[in-house]
Amino acid sequence: MNLAGMLVRAAHRLGDHPALAQGPRTVLGFRDMARSVASVAGALQAMGLQPGDRVALAMKNCPDYVVLFYAIWYAGLAAVPINGKLHAREFQYILEHSGARLCFVTSDLEPVIAGLAGELPALERIICTGTPEHRWMLQADPVPMAAAGDDDLAWLFYTSGTTGRPKGAMLSHRNLRAMSLSYFVDIDAIAPGDSILHAAPLSHGSGLYMLPHMMMGATQVIPDSGGFDPAEMADLIPHHRGLTLFAAPTMVKRLVNHPGIGGADLRNLKTIVYGGAPMYVADVKQALDVLGNKLAQLYGQGESPMTITGMTKAQYAMRDHPRWEQRIASAGQAQSVVEVRVVDADDNTLPPGEVGEIICRGDSVMLGYWNNPEATAKTLAGGWLYTGDMGSFDEDGYLSLHDRSKDVIISGGSNIYPREVEEVLLTHPQVAEVSVVGSPHADWGEEVVAFVVAREGGRVPEAELDALCLDNIARFKRPKRYRFIAALPKNNYGKILKTELRALLEKEGV
Repeated sequence: MNLAGMLVRAAHRLGDHPALAQGPRTVLGFRDMARSVASVAGALQAMGLQPGDRVALAMKNCPDYVVLFYAIWYAGLAAVPINGKLHAREFQYILEHSGARLCFVTSDLEPVIAGLAGELPALERIICTGTPEHRWMLQADPVPMAAAGDDDLAWLFYTSGTTGRPKGAMLSHRNLRAMSLSYFVDIDAIAPGDSILHAAPLSHGSGLYMLPHMMMGATQVIPDSGGFDPAEMADLIPHHRGLTLFAAPTMVKRLVNHPGIGGADLRNLKTIVYGGAPMYVADVKQALDVLGNKLAQLYGQGESPMTITGMTKAQYAMRDHPRWEQRIASAGQAQSVVEVRVVDADDNTLPPGEVGEIICRGDSVMLGYWNNPEATAKTLAGGWLYTGDMGSFDEDGYLSLHDRSKDVIISGGSNIYPREVEEVLLTHPQVAEVSVVGSPHADWGEEVVAFVVAREGGRVPEAELDALCLDNIARFKRPKRYRFIAALPKNNYGKILKTELRALLEKEGV
């Protein structure tokens, strides 16, 4: 069943009710949005794109992003949304690996993608929103919605791994429909006339939560800035009823600490769903005190999008429960469409209180990794998704997250994988060894710290390391601090002991 059917159904039910807004202004009603989607889909088919072909989206948040998502699905194609903050070489890898035949861009990213076109033989077209070609697509002859099987590819979600190369998690129409249905049971209720504000990137979590809101006929709201600004959000809340915001913990903290939030009219703010990283208990309490009982939480991965565990507003409101603080420090309970276990190295299910790897299975779990059978076999074993995250359940089924076995650093809600940064730093001729770890940061959750061993007699200027990173990876992945040491701590097998590096930072209080 094609995901675009959600929009067609909403158009039949709700007609001219606002489907898409920018700032306080309505851009399209459901009927007109469905008509635009059918026209763009017709143009895509007229260009020769075939069912299953991949269409990339290298765009900042804007109303066209939402229309293009649904047009791609309506035409029977697969969307490849790409984080707009990535480096040109990272764009190049994803476009090449996915085999995308077409890439939609916004004007800010058009020069970057156009500059890569000569190195991407599969990429046949680059279409910038707002251009005559894009406007022609919006006026093209509409076509009927393409058929799509439950296991057909809908979204190729690129999520980095410990190898340093992004992997494309293949998300089917069934996966995303299961995620959407789980939202209503395990996260929050949505009614027609509600709305969702996309202040986080549509290429990731906010875009995924576009789906359950579309299913229920809520309005998709794009801020004028295209991103998250606390003052802008405070101004927008009164304009949109039943407003939900998907946010990283750092965004929640910025909103709570915004000087104008105390006097803002928050009556229309229904829910803030946070994910991407745990939130400190003190920050949860402050958010509840300042915003009211509006927090919900999810824990998931690109491989099981937004759907492993969760916690509702009702659970956050249980302040009288004797284990309330432990619960709000947790990642919640298993969502309804997945089975979740914590296992030891031999796949034995561990009892409450014992730490092991978190695994899950269910209709939300990906089909596998695009063109990567080895990684698929390793991650999907025996029908279970092995998350690489370590956790423990309590006796009531609340999951606490512990050290992440993949050593992922979560800064500002974005995943940063150490090996990717390490491989760049190791290209400096005077760097002998390097190890990258995360260090706690009050505002960003974690910041990137690089421990560097220089070659004998060598000298490594920090400015040169910064320049290397800026030339090869996204700015947000660049180390915020460098520590130059004589040798990295290692075990008897020569493996670098990142735990000792983190302990050193903790001991020094930095």
